[in-house]
Amino acid sequence: MVEAQSQTKPSSPEEEEESFTPSTLPKREAWLTACAISQFQGCWLGPEVSKSVALVQAHFQPRPDDIILATYPKSGTTWLKALAFAIANRSRHAVGGGDDDHPLLTHLPHALVANLEFPLRHHHSVTELETLPSPRLLCTHLPEQLLPSGVSGLGCRIVYLCREPKDVLVSMWHYMNKVYPDSFTEFDRAFELFCEGVSIYGPVWDHYLGYWKRSVAEPNRVLFLKYDDMMADPANHVRMLAEFIRAPFTPEEESSGMVEDIVKLCSFQNLKKLPVNSSGVTDPVGGLVIENSVFFRTAKVGDWENHMTEEMAEKLDSVIEEKLGGSGLTFKTDEVCHV
Repeated sequence: MVEAQSQTKPSSPEEEEESFTPSTLPKREAWLTACAISQFQGCWLGPEVSKSVALVQAHFQPRPDDIILATYPKSGTTWLKALAFAIANRSRHAVGGGDDDHPLLTHLPHALVANLEFPLRHHHSVTELETLPSPRLLCTHLPEQLLPSGVSGLGCRIVYLCREPKDVLVSMWHYMNKVYPDSFTEFDRAFELFCEGVSIYGPVWDHYLGYWKRSVAEPNRVLFLKYDDMMADPANHVRMLAEFIRAPFTPEEESSGMVEDIVKLCSFQNLKKLPVNSSGVTDPVGGLVIENSVFFRTAKVGDWENHMTEEMAEKLDSVIEEKLGGSGLTFKTDEVCHV
């Protein structure tokens, strides 16, 4: 009698963490000279994030009414979290009217929206996401193809915010340089790597295209927004967000100025000056303490002009145009709007 060959599978997130070996993934030099990034399922990730993503893909249980805020890093993530939190929770946390106890006044926006793929880095387990009440407001930097299975089939709604790639590059470079001042590469080298598609969660064009194509196919499930457009008309985008997450403003809220109050509360100028954001710190991540102020450098559209030569800008524009060609997704390259 031949015994069936048994297969041992991890039965818990903790066991699966131990079994995952990102060291076997193909590597490239990263912007951080101290560590390399690996290509995980077609996306460039650091080793800790790769482990977290594997855990989430295996154990996260999506719900039909989940709302997922998705962005490529440094694309207006902090602002989107603040806006979505204020909109979704306005019945519990009043906005305007002189109230000074709103959570956004005392908490970094990142602390108010649970991150989907960071159970290891943010000191929570995947199972803790199950304790959150519905509808859950979640966030992620994952490209669309790396989202846990079931997100699409269950009809979870996704709000995707993208940003002009040149501004993304500059914002990311500044952020990484502040967080890792002793191991970061020069801007010229970061630029070349970015153009090659080698950046955390990149290539950036694949990230954009995944959500763009999904939004074209399923506009009722994926709302695709552009940072520049939101900056130019925040009030109408707040209304659009509220409609999409099925929490539209009532005529009474509109007449009372609720939309404008949310725009003001979540504005870059207001959030940046708050003590929690100007002097606070995030929870230590792997021994690293990050100052909250690094999330509030500048919200300017077109800041890339202060860092790139004309030749560099033309090169990146050309790369993006080629990679997005035929998709219908475009970015303005002939004018700069300073806000």
